[in-house]
Amino acid sequence: MFALDTRLQEDTWLIGDFPLCRLLLSNDSNYPWFILVPRREGITELFQLDDADQQRMWAETTALARVLKESYGADKINVATLGNVVSQLHMHVIVRYRADVAWPGPVWGKHPAKPYAPAEVRAVRDRLASALDASFTISEG
Repeated sequence: MFALDTRLQEDTWLIGDFPLCRLLLSNDSNYPWFILVPRREGITELFQLDDADQQRMWAETTALARVLKESYGADKINVATLGNVVSQLHMHVIVRYRADVAWPGPVWGKHPAKPYAPAEVRAVRDRLASALDASFTISEG
């Protein structure tokens, strides 16, 4: 049974679900920073997913990155799996701007997180609900 890592639960907002991955928003409004987590138990590495799930995860990552690039007018989209702190497999998809506080460096640990207000999270959900296809289910929470 799938369970989200407690650190991800504490540091993110639930946005919704793709067919494979749960979509989370990192609670740091310095950057539109999204996290995809495949809803599979005990997976820490991309290669542990079966072939179909690997293809699905890349398809969902690509679809999200494309929508974020267009809807946020990003200068760059950063995509990465690291898992050094949270071992549960998760894919970071981060909107970057040349004017953001960490550019051109990485976002990790550079600046204190600036939490979202609930109304800002609703606005993110609304933006994505109108941009993603019907396979994505938005969270009402």
